[in-house]
Amino acid sequence: MLHTAMLRRGLLAWVSRVGGVLVLLCCSLSLLYVMTCSPPHSDGPPLSHALPRPGPNHPGLGGTGPGIGAGVGGTGESGGQTQSYQVLLQEREEQHRLHISSLKKQIAQLKEALQERSQQLKGVQETLKRAAGGPAEGQEAGAVSQGGGLGEAQGPKSQQADLQEFLRSQLSKAEVTAGTRLPSEYAVVPFESFTLQRVYQLEMGLTRHPEEKPVRKDKREALGEVLEMALHSLNTPSSQQDSRAAAEKTQTGKVYTASDFIEGITRTEKDKGTLYELSFRGESSNEFRRLVLFRPFGPLMKVKNDRVDTANVPINIIVPLSRRIDKFKHFMHNFREVCVRQDGRVHLTVVYFGKEQMSEVRSTLENTSREVHFKNYTLLQLDEEFSRGRGLDVGARAWKGGNVLLFFCDVDIYFTADFLNTCRLNTQPGKKVFYPVLFSQYNPTLIYGSPEHVPPVEQQLVIKKDTGFWRDFGFGMTCQYRSDFINIGGFDIDIKGWGGEDVHLYRKYLHSNLLVVRAPSRGLFHLWHEKHCADELPPDQYRMCMQSKAMNEASHGQLGMLFFRHEIEAHLHKQKRQQNPKKT
Repeated sequence: MLHTAMLRRGLLAWVSRVGGVLVLLCCSLSLLYVMTCSPPHSDGPPLSHALPRPGPNHPGLGGTGPGIGAGVGGTGESGGQTQSYQVLLQEREEQHRLHISSLKKQIAQLKEALQERSQQLKGVQETLKRAAGGPAEGQEAGAVSQGGGLGEAQGPKSQQADLQEFLRSQLSKAEVTAGTRLPSEYAVVPFESFTLQRVYQLEMGLTRHPEEKPVRKDKREALGEVLEMALHSLNTPSSQQDSRAAAEKTQTGKVYTASDFIEGITRTEKDKGTLYELSFRGESSNEFRRLVLFRPFGPLMKVKNDRVDTANVPINIIVPLSRRIDKFKHFMHNFREVCVRQDGRVHLTVVYFGKEQMSEVRSTLENTSREVHFKNYTLLQLDEEFSRGRGLDVGARAWKGGNVLLFFCDVDIYFTADFLNTCRLNTQPGKKVFYPVLFSQYNPTLIYGSPEHVPPVEQQLVIKKDTGFWRDFGFGMTCQYRSDFINIGGFDIDIKGWGGEDVHLYRKYLHSNLLVVRAPSRGLFHLWHEKHCADELPPDQYRMCMQSKAMNEASHGQLGMLFFRHEIEAHLHKQKRQQNPKKT
């Protein structure tokens, strides 16, 4: 027993000694590992900034001279490699830190944009609910209807999902990533191209310029917003797909600006949205960045549903006149049929300048009055030089029967009963005035070949390319209430003769808070008549008169046929001789 106890004590003592040795050995190995693998500590700047990049000839970093690397790990070569790895590691960590910082900024911007969009969506939802008279909060309602409108949903999340789904469907239906089969070349929706300063367009409109600055506020702001969004997308990629571009940007330091923009193209499908494709200069002369943006149109919203009663809305038609008695008789023939027999809610004010042919004008009015029992007319005479603005101003102010709807008209204008209702529907006192674009007739003799083939006036009034054009540069025919005309200041009566006064009045309305309704009118025609531009007109008025004269004569193709008529006649004569050669 004693022997066994002593043996057990000896064994325990031996085990404890061996354990102590093993612990001491582990501590020694751990200390040696720390001394070998850990970088030296100092109070100086971080290693990536304090040390230069490793190189074969740099002292202390794997080179031959004495330095930092010689005291780490026992050899200069292994110490230099360790420090090189540390430099690369810290540089990579710095890149990741910058990228993470950029991502955090983008997340913050996205959160802010999401909050803004949520507020906008809430406003749209409330507007839709008020306009549609929808169900109360929490009541079940439909989602997006098949007709394209946005229905009431069960909650904000559902409504937002419905709206997003509708916008995505607009993108999928538009010609963005793939073409659509079209029946002919006339069904193509053409693009416009644009740069920072110019827009190149096929539909020229009033300016008649194929190249112009975007003077319209909506177009200018739309293109500016597109360019701003494109630059933001290039400089702050926000998707995983653009992570590679973000890394390249970090390495190259390329920041895109408006000067990198080359050109873009855009077109609008009126039931879907507007497509923009923009090209930017890239990193090299052969590299470009191309962005495609799409502005989808939202669902239809019911804004107003009014009942308009025009039974008690008379129109005072004011016509300034000087001589031209034959034209006035034609005008009264149409007036008798349209205003007296069809409409019956019209007053006529004629402001006549001078005394010559005054008796014939009065006689024409009196004959019309007797034949159709029409008494609602006023004849005013001004013994002074003709001024259209002066005549219209006098006629408007002469009315004493309250706030009447005025239609400023010329003696060579033909209008229909439908136009009179259009005039009533597009005006509202204190809110909007109507400036219709009339269809101006070409010279009927040129259209139909000779005076003998010219049909009656009613049959000439056809809206086609070869019979006339929309007179979008004319602002003389207008419908407005008398109160608006007086409050705006009326015409500039200092303008004498032809032209200019209508543009001044039009600009007054544009500078006011009234809504100006400018639209083509299918029931308003300017009848062709030979135009004389007086030599005593100021240069600007004379130039306007001559431009109007050239525009009124014929279409481009018809004028070309007139210009080359001698060549055409020679060609026809030559063909006739070839078909009937003389016998020899």
